[in-house]
Amino acid sequence: MIINTCSEAMSLAKELENKSAKFYQHLSERFPQNKEVFLSFMKENDNYITQIDRAYYGVITDAFEGCFAFTIDPEAYALQTELMEKASYSEAIGRAIEIEEKIVKFYTDAAEQSKSLMADIPRAFKMVAKKRGNRLSTLKSLPGKKD
Repeated sequence: MIINTCSEAMSLAKELENKSAKFYQHLSERFPQNKEVFLSFMKENDNYITQIDRAYYGVITDAFEGCFAFTIDPEAYALQTELMEKASYSEAIGRAIEIEEKIVKFYTDAAEQSKSLMADIPRAFKMVAKKRGNRLSTLKSLPGKKD
């Protein structure tokens, strides 16, 4: 099913945030050497949901919701958050990087597609994409990535 409305895009954003938060919760339990980093990522996800919700509820009207601002295939942003029980730390970080890249792509694509009809929502999407880009840099620089 292709996502067309802002409400549907917001639901997908929340789903991606919640799934990745659970993934980081799991990493914090499994790899205590970077527990605080993973828990901070999990908390940031809640903040991202709040930011995009605030932008959405601040500007949404029936006129906007009736418009088809998006053409997003949710399958293109499906997250693989499961890790095999014996997955190494390097494999877990590699999976985290894949997750972040997909989420950044979602927010970037959604911002681009909606920029002509709205201002606040694409701005919020771009801001989250940028912050997640910073998270990618953090993940790539974590010590002990190699087993």
